[in-house]
Amino acid sequence: MKALVYHGPGLRSWDTVPNPTIQKSTDAIVKIDTATICGTDLHILKGDVPAVKLGTILGHEAVGTVVETGVAVTNFQIGDRVLISCITSCGSCRYCREARYGQCTGGGGWIFGHLIDGLQAEYARVPFADNSLYKIPSGLTDEQVLFLSDILPTSFEVGVLNGGVKPGDTVAIVGAGPIGLAAVMTAKLYTPGRIIVIDLADARLAKAKEFGADVTINNGREDAVKKVMELTGGLGADVAIEAVGVPATFELAAELVRPGGTVANIGVHGEPVTLHLEKLWIKDVTITTGLVDSRTIPQLLSLIQGGRLDPTIMATHRFPIENTMAAYDVFADAANSKALKVVLQGSAVTTEFQPKVAATTTA
Repeated sequence: MKALVYHGPGLRSWDTVPNPTIQKSTDAIVKIDTATICGTDLHILKGDVPAVKLGTILGHEAVGTVVETGVAVTNFQIGDRVLISCITSCGSCRYCREARYGQCTGGGGWIFGHLIDGLQAEYARVPFADNSLYKIPSGLTDEQVLFLSDILPTSFEVGVLNGGVKPGDTVAIVGAGPIGLAAVMTAKLYTPGRIIVIDLADARLAKAKEFGADVTINNGREDAVKKVMELTGGLGADVAIEAVGVPATFELAAELVRPGGTVANIGVHGEPVTLHLEKLWIKDVTITTGLVDSRTIPQLLSLIQGGRLDPTIMATHRFPIENTMAAYDVFADAANSKALKVVLQGSAVTTEFQPKVAATTTA
């Protein structure tokens, strides 16, 4: 089959690789119908995630069709259309029992495109399939559910829920990329009084308005801290969400938060950040971090099915999956391409998959 393979910082290629096989009885093999690229993939390519080994297939967001299952898989059958969560769950370790699946110690967590081969491929092996796949309700398209693999639950759980957004709150979101926009979309579920989005790109700030931001600030031309203080009577934001992953944006979020407020960090940081405790200690500020657990996928799926949430507006560019290399170029050049999320459509898959005899090994 073909797949997008990581060969070291700055190095990637669309290679021919062996088809995945069932390795444990709890595995499933999924034909990738639609996938996408995440900002974390760009962090990997920058060398920010050294745990990713050379030769790893990238990607952790996709929907597809089950083509083979291990003998212990009971919730899914060949032919099922499924959403693949970016987080896999063993289901039995302490953290999985606490629904903190991102911290799974039983071999799950964030492993796709990180510790095992990922989903930007024609086929993928999904460990712990019963706990890590979700059936796609009849009538929903791939693009309606694709962004539930990662970006929506990430922004919702690590930003909105960790931040404790409440009705009437002022929410300041630093960064109007896909994660920041998903935070706007999901923060609206809690009817905050005002959503303020801060970025350096006018095009992304215009998108933030489309997604439901009340106020946008270009921090290259305006003093974002001064503006937020003016809007909040000198207090600051109740919740400041960092959605970029660089030192300057974290420090800005910490400046924006009011005494007693919360800074919710979503961004993936590849270098140290200065924590100004000399300013924050006296303000009763809470700082949260986190890796998505994906526990809210059923909730978000229900909202999409009921017409209360429409993630399809995230998709700005579409490519056949065999053009993944070009899709990366577009996604990485978002300042010029205006890309939010690129969709990799697998309809042109030609590699024939030959299921092997079902695995009999234990999980």
